[in-house]
Amino acid sequence: MSASPPSLTAILGLDLSVDIVDIGANPIDGDPPYKGLLQCGAARLVGFEPNPGALARLNRAKGPSETYLPYAVGDGGRHTLNLCQAEGMTSLLTPNRTFFQYFHGFSDWARVVRKMEVDTVRLDDVEQIRRLDYLKIDIQGGELTVFKNAPRRLAECLVIQTEVEFLPLYEGQPLFSEVEMHLRALGFVFHRFWPLRTRVIKPMLIDNDPYKGLSQVVDGDAVFVRDFTRFELLDSAQLLKLALVMHDVYRSFDVALRALLTHDRRENTSYVQRYLGGGAVAAGAGSNP
Repeated sequence: MSASPPSLTAILGLDLSVDIVDIGANPIDGDPPYKGLLQCGAARLVGFEPNPGALARLNRAKGPSETYLPYAVGDGGRHTLNLCQAEGMTSLLTPNRTFFQYFHGFSDWARVVRKMEVDTVRLDDVEQIRRLDYLKIDIQGGELTVFKNAPRRLAECLVIQTEVEFLPLYEGQPLFSEVEMHLRALGFVFHRFWPLRTRVIKPMLIDNDPYKGLSQVVDGDAVFVRDFTRFELLDSAQLLKLALVMHDVYRSFDVALRALLTHDRRENTSYVQRYLGGGAVAAGAGSNP
């Protein structure tokens, strides 16, 4: 992969800051996608992590622009948190053990080792969130519940990266199609998967590795962005913040360029010219604004 391009803030010479919310902030899969924004001082983060051990690790390593809260986000009611053998499968939903018989490893990974009663909070009710520009959420099947109980915050949100499932890993779990339809009704369009994960169906096993996939898509992360055909509905600051996330995090230079074009036409700025002249767009790509 080619080297990362400069941050949009450097290309345009702007002092921008994106407000990020991360629900399920436990970094078990490595660095979060927004790490670069934090490192260059272009973001503030409010993260949620109800797992006490994971929360302690996050607080030990946090930077000055990071705040972590011990809340489980949901519908505001009291629920049972199922703490699983594999931390990444901990959920407010019950693991679907009948389904797991068709895949290697899941019966062990999803074994519930402890149950904990938790009071959930609605995202709209969390006072520590100043605003929400960019949402990352990974809470094992509870994402749609969060979306349905956060109309005020999602109305201001620009980009969402959410875990989605295509098969019912948990009992009663909403799948990708339901998440997509709900977010589409709120003015988002599906942009891309980041990433998409497959598993091999039993009894086949690839290279004696239960983590290796083959053809069956199981889950992944889906990126949603404000409808690029209706960018005129966003204010000028939102256009720049959306462009920053799409450029710096996802290298979606075409979406970033479209947001800058809308900004230039409204504010009589020249960001498109600077963007194209700053080496931002990959070789072979061009534009005809």
